[in-house]
Amino acid sequence: MDKNLNNRMNEKDIKDDEIKRQNYYMELCKEWVSKKSEELGRPLTCTAKTFGCQMNARDSEKLLGILLKIGYVETDSENADFVLYNTCTVRENANLKVYGHLGYMQNLKKKNPGMMIALCGCMMQEEDVVEKIKKSYRFVDIVFGTHNIFKLAELIYSRITAGHMIIDIWKDTDKIVENLPIERKYSFKSGVNIMFGCDNFCSYCIVPYVRGRERSRKPEDIIDEIKGLVDDGVVEVMLLGQNVNSYGKGLDKPVTFAELLKMVDDIEGLERIRFMTSHPKDLSDDLIEVMKNSKRICTQLHLPLQSGSNRLLKIMNRHYTKESYLELAGKIKKEIPDIALTTDIIVGFPGETEEDFEDTLDVVKQVRYDSAYTFIYSKRTGTPAAKMDCQIPKEVVKERFDRLLKVVQDISTEETLKRVGQTLPVLVEDINTHDENLVTGRLSSNTVVHFNGTADMIGKIVNVRLDEAKGFYYLGTLV
Repeated sequence: MDKNLNNRMNEKDIKDDEIKRQNYYMELCKEWVSKKSEELGRPLTCTAKTFGCQMNARDSEKLLGILLKIGYVETDSENADFVLYNTCTVRENANLKVYGHLGYMQNLKKKNPGMMIALCGCMMQEEDVVEKIKKSYRFVDIVFGTHNIFKLAELIYSRITAGHMIIDIWKDTDKIVENLPIERKYSFKSGVNIMFGCDNFCSYCIVPYVRGRERSRKPEDIIDEIKGLVDDGVVEVMLLGQNVNSYGKGLDKPVTFAELLKMVDDIEGLERIRFMTSHPKDLSDDLIEVMKNSKRICTQLHLPLQSGSNRLLKIMNRHYTKESYLELAGKIKKEIPDIALTTDIIVGFPGETEEDFEDTLDVVKQVRYDSAYTFIYSKRTGTPAAKMDCQIPKEVVKERFDRLLKVVQDISTEETLKRVGQTLPVLVEDINTHDENLVTGRLSSNTVVHFNGTADMIGKIVNVRLDEAKGFYYLGTLV
């Protein structure tokens, strides 16, 4: 490492300014990457693989931005010089996928000992997972969690200088560190974090334990970021939070989510606004009013149900009832008639009876969701539900899951058919993966549309006639 760089900025200079500190470590790493590239006669490559939600996807853009800043070149291959897995732990299957990838990486690293492997994200916040990695996957170089992703360059520097596995897991934090490099997946749309963490503690959910308690970004910082994105060509933003309806409660000057949404709606040049996720217990009339009066907020609302049984909703700690949920959904549809409601539903929660399941089916039939993410309950160690008796037999859960899926798909097909013949705006996102003569985009409702088009349309909003409904997507014609 360049001693002059160390002399230019000592620990005291950067101790109290996290952004300066991380820029300092990025410079140190950049020098190391440059020397390694010169030795090898080629650029060092990196890849970031994301498991899980939109929050993880946004975190990966930040992590990749840091890697590119220090001189790595992105590749899709896991046979790269730096491989990063941003993990999810909402369901057991997500953990198993990561372990599967690590088994594959062990062989790659034997062939390329200079490769670095980093693990981060929600799965790393579990103590038993970290212990397993220390014992069974000793070839991993860096392990960190959800609270300190901004430290990637510093952790890489620590690994280079220490020569052994670096583990840096924070149990919680009150820090919000933004304004570091970001490599966006799309030039025309972007996620924007408005808050982090969750205070709801649903009995089945591990998120509050791995993402920490709620903390909101200042509204002025959010607005400045979105204005910068718009100046950079972004036409659609998705405001991200574990429960966006809780936004603003911890700020010095409280701001509601409805008030923030109105501020975002006033930004010139922004075409579309989405947000994820809304908890039904505190979705306000003010929020419905802002959505109703906006021409930029997309006509889609994700409103997780989880169960239609009052008995299970209470055990789940969801703080609403079947009746109050139906009343809320009815109000939203009345005020915003073209709204597309989507949801999450868990099948096989401990103690779920046939009557409980029928209550869930009843809500699905009454609300008529445009689509639903249906999940089989996954026991997560550390949550109250994991200790509950009456875990449901797999064959019962599978039968219920299949019944639910059929109802959801039938309703979704019927709802999709209602828009056939309409001409609606579509944001073009990519060339179709199966037919290069087609492009793929999304309606305001978030439904996918395929139609004849060219690559120069990507990132633009165009009018498309919806000719044919194919269940969860449309075939259309450019108008």
